[in-house]
Amino acid sequence: MSDDNRTIRVAFVGNPNCGKTTLFNAFTGARLKVANWPGVTVERVEGETIYKGQTIQVIDTPGIYSLTSYTIEEIVTRKCLEDESVDVIINVVDASSLERNLYLTLQLLELKKPVILALNMMDIVEDRGMEIDLHRLPEMLGNIPVVPVSARKRTGLDVLMHAVVHHYEEGPQGVVVTYTPRIENKISKVETVLKAHYGKLKNLRWHAIKFLEYDEEVANDHPVDLSNIIDHNYEKEIINEKYDYIEGVIHECLVNKEQKAAMTDKIDAYLTHPIWGVPLFLGIMALVFFLTFTVGDFLKGYFEIALDHLSSFMYQMMTGIHAADWITSLVVDGIVAGVGGILTFLPNIFILFLALAFLEDSGYMARVAYVMNEIMGRVGLSGKAFLPMLLGFGCTVPAVMAARALPSERDRRRTILITPFMSCSARLPIYVLFSEMFFSGHALIAAYSLYVIGLMVAILIAHVTHKMIKSQEEDTLLIELPEYKTPNARTVAIYVWDKVKDYLGKAGTTIFLASIVLWFVLNTGFHGFVTDVSQSFAAMIGRVLIPVLTPAGLGDWRIAVALISGLSAKEVVVSSFSVLFGISNINSAAGMVELSGLLGNVGFGGVNAYALMIFCLLYSPCIAAVATIKKETGSLRWTLGMVLFQLAVAWFLAVVVYQIGSLIF
Repeated sequence: MSDDNRTIRVAFVGNPNCGKTTLFNAFTGARLKVANWPGVTVERVEGETIYKGQTIQVIDTPGIYSLTSYTIEEIVTRKCLEDESVDVIINVVDASSLERNLYLTLQLLELKKPVILALNMMDIVEDRGMEIDLHRLPEMLGNIPVVPVSARKRTGLDVLMHAVVHHYEEGPQGVVVTYTPRIENKISKVETVLKAHYGKLKNLRWHAIKFLEYDEEVANDHPVDLSNIIDHNYEKEIINEKYDYIEGVIHECLVNKEQKAAMTDKIDAYLTHPIWGVPLFLGIMALVFFLTFTVGDFLKGYFEIALDHLSSFMYQMMTGIHAADWITSLVVDGIVAGVGGILTFLPNIFILFLALAFLEDSGYMARVAYVMNEIMGRVGLSGKAFLPMLLGFGCTVPAVMAARALPSERDRRRTILITPFMSCSARLPIYVLFSEMFFSGHALIAAYSLYVIGLMVAILIAHVTHKMIKSQEEDTLLIELPEYKTPNARTVAIYVWDKVKDYLGKAGTTIFLASIVLWFVLNTGFHGFVTDVSQSFAAMIGRVLIPVLTPAGLGDWRIAVALISGLSAKEVVVSSFSVLFGISNINSAAGMVELSGLLGNVGFGGVNAYALMIFCLLYSPCIAAVATIKKETGSLRWTLGMVLFQLAVAWFLAVVVYQIGSLIF
């Protein structure tokens, strides 16, 4: 029996996207503590709750697929579980992907610590017409507690807490997979040697299995000569036998799986086809951008009308209170024009994220990594590296952080290097504005081509760096493709709202401040306020860059200033054009006509516009992304080198596009 005054330490462990963190938050409420795991940049979140007078301290570990120490997340979670202070493991399982999740479960049971299986997302199982035998499943796992829970609906929490307290007192239970006689004989012999050398070592069987798998962490922590026992790496055999056991569990406990699997296989025959998989992916993304432009532009018209009214209202109000001309100009021409111009692109952003959320929640995005695995393999990376790149279509910051899942530092850095070339949502306003202004009949094709070019440049650079490194390492993609499902409205809504909120947040902070700063550098010079913008600080800064940008067809100081401002956030490029050229509603039909006319006066045409979009596609990401890259790589020198490299790539390709385009058109 336990001491009632002793705090029970519980670790939440599970696959990525199993609902573990949502359940953890429901379990702990607001009593959270966030820090970093010692020596790494992966966050550690701890919380506390009380159940019937018993204090329970909980730890949310990084999402992992196994306890094999390949990625930072796996190493961190494993170290946490090996810590003697962890009393109980809550293994959060996505019930709709039971087969994939149970592999980690079997590894956790080998640790010989109390394990509780929390079956999350049972509503999805029911929606798919499947059933899980909740009596047979615990039996086949050695009578460990199996608790159906709903992280979103906060159901099953009391039962889960009761299981924690009760199971902590009972101690470890659960099935241990019995391997072939040959492997079992090896395990027994290794256990004997380990016991002789490390008599106090707990979990002898788990350590013995890890030695058979050539686990570096175990070998380094407990050096011992086993060459006369272990003749080769048994990892694949052990994995296969675990999955054989899981197959039996699924056969016994999951009803109606075959019907759903058959439907998934029929769809995958097309979407993951070795030849047609990539063209279909590009076609699906083309459809996404078709919706982004057509539906988004329809809704955008109402935002433009609202901005016109707001601009007129603010001007009349400032005039009515007899505000100074410079204050009126700051509010109307600076803040309203800059921030308001960005907000008019909100419908396009909303449609883009809505489409991406549907693709993600339906199970298709996992297929993209699988489809791209062969292409990525040819440039020295696996399909796992394509997952951060996919996230880059939304935002570079989480995309860079997602590179943590890659097994080696070399691959993480290579992936971080190429991920910013993916067109994040912040670049979309630039594409929408200039493609509709200069390629009105083919705006969709012009904008879509930039996404494809970004992808091609990323893969090309990955290929070049692979040839330079000349590494012979192979990184195999191991991923289970989830069954297709109807996207959950609530999940999609949360995803879209989170992205839209972030966009609005930038409009209210970064872009707001950038618009004010830009207005001041446009309207002030060495002698105070100026009426001629060509005498302003902005003009002085821009003129310095004219010789560099002229070969790319961007030799106007106002364009140079707009590109500099885009380093704070890419959306600021559009708001800067609005402020620089004095257009209050730059995204309206009248605003685009006025801007194209002003640009035309300095010889800026369609070729220049495409070169500009190429430059904005490829040049260094925003400050937030650069800061994240510095944090993830731990190297300021490498980060600055990456920024300079991306500037060079952007300049070179923009020059190539402009020079060749000028000869053709």
